[in-house]
Amino acid sequence: MFDTIAPWLGYVATLMLALSLIVNNDIRFRWFNLFGCLSFILYGSIIGAVPVILTNTLLLIINLYYLIRIYQTEEDFDLYPFQWNDVLIQKFIRFHDKDLKTYFPRFEPNTTEPAIRFLVLRDMVIANLFSARLLPDGSAEVDLNFTVAKYRDYKVGRYIFNQEKKYLLAQGAKRIVYTQVDHAPHEAYLKRMGFTPQAYQGKQALILEL
Repeated sequence: MFDTIAPWLGYVATLMLALSLIVNNDIRFRWFNLFGCLSFILYGSIIGAVPVILTNTLLLIINLYYLIRIYQTEEDFDLYPFQWNDVLIQKFIRFHDKDLKTYFPRFEPNTTEPAIRFLVLRDMVIANLFSARLLPDGSAEVDLNFTVAKYRDYKVGRYIFNQEKKYLLAQGAKRIVYTQVDHAPHEAYLKRMGFTPQAYQGKQALILEL
């Protein structure tokens, strides 16, 4: 039985390690790598390969160490309003153009209507751009909520929608509304942040009440 399982553990371990090299997020890299090491340890135990067990046990410990550091590190977040004609914002959008259009293919800077616009700094690096059209009833319809791939670990979302909830309310927002989501993982992220499907202006939308 174990002889039958062993090759599959080897395949799983190889897949996990390969995925860890593809992802562009530090936490995902560590988790994929950790599960790959764990699978190789089980594989090595079944076939009696001590070097495989020792090597991957060491790598497992290293991954655990960095995961603990990541989760325990207190990062510095700041929020700053911006205008679309800011040179830095224009350069940021051009640099991330392809990735940004994957999540927000219909995005166009709106300079004529009342809006809530801000960037999020994470350890002094721009991690997110947020822009929402503000309606008279307090609905903030999101045009853009783009987080740089490296920082897609829910921390930015929790900072915006939890820690900076008072800021959003002070700007006149009563609810954050996504009238349409074009990317399935982004929809899953929003639901994890507390957004729920609701009827909105005759159609379905994802809404977070503040």
